[in-house]
Amino acid sequence: MTSYCALLRGIGPSNPNMRNDRLREVFEHLGFANVASVLSSGNIVFSTDDGAPTPEIEGRIQSALQSELGISGGTILRGRAECAALAARKPFGDLEHSKETYLTVTFLKEHLAPCPDPFPTPDMPQVRIRGYDAEARAILAVVDTTGSKTPDYMGWLERTFSKEITTRTWNTVTKILKKLPAG
Repeated sequence: MTSYCALLRGIGPSNPNMRNDRLREVFEHLGFANVASVLSSGNIVFSTDDGAPTPEIEGRIQSALQSELGISGGTILRGRAECAALAARKPFGDLEHSKETYLTVTFLKEHLAPCPDPFPTPDMPQVRIRGYDAEARAILAVVDTTGSKTPDYMGWLERTFSKEITTRTWNTVTKILKKLPAG
């Protein structure tokens, strides 16, 4: 059995169709096992033994979310092994996530091929790109949140890399990994 995390884009927990219980139901209707949610921002862990390629599973999930709940935001999957390998690489070193400093991981649906050199960086002093983790297909950044104006980092990411991305804090990624079933 293979364990995955579905990182759902555009989830607003105040919308009744986007609450964790409704999201889990969709995954259970698809026949997945060990379905659980992590926080309330569109992180669903599950297991499957159907052996389908990741893009096919992503497509089935997105189709079901659209047809059953009207959610069209996007689905990006990462396997347990991918998440564990990213954590083992300690991409943020000794830095810690805090209210003042967000450690963020932006997952891309596809690999950057070729990876831009030099890697794009936003013209925002509050955002420091740490790099691109090709194996995880993820952009790693540190965002200073102490300023009076929040930078439009998410908008920059979409304009630069497409809308087929989703961002999580490093704390969320580690919580997801802890909840992913061993598989």
